[in-house]
Amino acid sequence: MLALVQRVSRAKVTVEGEIVGEIGRGFLVLVCAEQGDTTTEADKLLAKLLKLRVFGDAQGKMNLSIQNIDGQGTQGGLLIVSQFTLAADLRGGNRPSFTNAAAPDLGRQLFDHFVAQARAAHPIVQTGRFATEMAVELVNDGPITIPMRIEPAATPQ
Repeated sequence: MLALVQRVSRAKVTVEGEIVGEIGRGFLVLVCAEQGDTTTEADKLLAKLLKLRVFGDAQGKMNLSIQNIDGQGTQGGLLIVSQFTLAADLRGGNRPSFTNAAAPDLGRQLFDHFVAQARAAHPIVQTGRFATEMAVELVNDGPITIPMRIEPAATPQ
């Protein structure tokens, strides 16, 4: 499972002129399920995301997680957006191939699972809309952008 995590001052997702998700300080998380991914990879990705220490402490060092963005217990927001294009493969030329992305049904199932688990573990979770044209606006803070990948476990033979 793939994610591109951007530390933001604020971010929002609009669909047909309607704001469907919006946060202040926190993470904009673009998420992509790949072929072979299961809820296990989704859960591991979320656990890693919630512990990712990229918010500055009192000394300005990146030591704080989304669960304590200011050292005073303040929790940041998560804006989670599905984005199958993270699975783009450009090895064959200039037109990306998305064959590594999970099929839409599996992608939706894993995205929904990821969001449900995020909501169970974190108080501030907003989303975009799966398989919809979205306008994503953000103010990247830092800028800090972290690619994350959780590989599916090898299947025993």
